Amino acid sequence: MPRLTIGLGGILVLLGIIAYIATAFASATALIPSALGVILVISGIIGVKRPKIGIHIALVVALIGALGTLMQVSSLPALFAGEAERPGAVITGSIAFVLLVVYLVLGVRSFIRARRWEGQQG
Repeated sequence: MPRLTIGLGGILVLLGIIAYIATAFASATALIPSALGVILVISGIIGVKRPKIGIHIALVVALIGALGTLMQVSSLPALFAGEAERPGAVITGSIAFVLLVVYLVLGVRSFIRARRWEGQQG
């Protein structure tokens, strides 16, 4: 999980930078995925030495990020109808949402497997 966390963080950093460039540097909020990504990279680095702490922090950040991008996902119908006020934000937020939800599912599955393995060992 720590390497996955670092990788996802890197992808989110790139997503935010690309979005910021694509909006002609007009909106600093396009960098929100990058901020989440930096926190995830740091959490992943912590997770290399202390997996429980680092990955728990990363999962909380991912949950908050997914909830924060949910509003953009709800704007997808307007995007497809060509009526979205900020199409770049909807696209970027939706991509971040999907990445974060997949990460959350993988993280929860990882913790379940770890608990089962600990139960078999103890």
